[in-house]
Amino acid sequence: MHAMSRRSLLTVAIAAGVLVIGPAYPALAEDVQVMLSGSQEVPPVTSSGSGSGMISIRDDKTVSGSVTTTGVTGTMAHIHNGAAGKNGPVVIPLTKTGDNGWAVPPGAKLTDAQYTAFKAGDLYVNVHSAQHQGGEIRGQLKP
Repeated sequence: MHAMSRRSLLTVAIAAGVLVIGPAYPALAEDVQVMLSGSQEVPPVTSSGSGSGMISIRDDKTVSGSVTTTGVTGTMAHIHNGAAGKNGPVVIPLTKTGDNGWAVPPGAKLTDAQYTAFKAGDLYVNVHSAQHQGGEIRGQLKP
């Protein structure tokens, strides 16, 4: 009976530990509010379009989130690697979710180098249009 009590206590202690650790996991994500405008494009674009959204990047480098646009007919949207004032390569293509919505596809993940770039503020979101194929509105992801 004594051994059973110790095993029961160990089980309770382990279960309690999981409960304490479990709720802390969401804190391992950085939720980054992003505001997109033509003035942030490189070179700047005169546009009445704008956008906003939330991108979450977890410590395991998985990415989720979405942006919504206004006043721009987007043809493509991406997360790119590039510091403010510089253009860079596509990191994650976003999926169109409606007339004005773009979402990070399920399972998207950054490489180690891309995660380091994110931590340095060197990732951005931009939305392309037929009029501005290089990008009409852009917003830097600032952790």
